[in-house]
Parts: sequence; structure tokens; C-alpha cells
Amino acid sequence: MLAVAAAFGLSKTAVAASGAYAAKLISPRPGQVLYPGQIVRIAWKSALPDIDLGACEMEVWLSLDGGNTFTMWISPWMDPKAQYFYWTVPNTPTNAAVMDIRFGCEPGYPESYAPQPASTFVIARAAPPLR
Repeated sequence: MLAVAAAFGLSKTAVAASGAYAAKLISPRPGQVLYPGQIVRIAWKSALPDIDLGACEMEVWLSLDGGNTFTMWISPWMDPKAQYFYWTVPNTPTNAAVMDIRFGCEPGYPESYAPQPASTFVIARAAPPLR
């Protein structure tokens, strides 16, 4: 966790003391074009607070409007230490897709959001032409 926390500019002590949660999307990359029906590995790094993770979960939501609203829950409920899952891209074309990597442990730790507007990507209208 120390290495991940350092990647976010937070020490393990600072994360634990503040109760902070942070996440950074690795894939898809900013500007990447995805196609309906394509299977994509969604991956991130996260810094978790120093708490009992037994009742915690991670989930990923999708925004089609640049992060103004997150209306599509696209992941299963995942172990909080999970850092990827495979996703089938829906037929929802947009030039402003953004993901939010959420963490929570209700009622012991509030639902925490980590929207990724710096990692906006594209969902194309159709699959690329065959060569």
C-alpha cells in the first residue's frame, strides 16, 4: 500500500490518519477509442484506508457526459483489494466517457468516490472496419 499511496502523493500514515481513499485509472488510457462489444480490462491503482476491509467493497461506475452524472454501474461488487475486471463495452457512443472507482464499507466507512475526469475516453459508434 505504501507504494500505491506514494504514487498518489500520500504516505501510508497520511492515508491511515486521514481515512482517505484514492484511486487512479490505468486502463483505458485517456483518449483511447473503445468499440461496442469489445472486451476491455479496466485497471486502476488504489490507496485504501487502514481499516478492517471485511465488509468493504469496490465498484466502478460509468459517465457518458464527461463526469457530470454516473448512471451506469458497470462492475460486479468486488473485493476492495481488486484492481481490475473485464468489461464488455456497451453500445453507448460518446466522446466523453469517464469512470468513477468507488470504495465503501457501510456503515463503518462512507461510500467514497474517485471520478477520473483526466482519463476521458471514447466509445465509438461502431466496430472498426475489417481489414
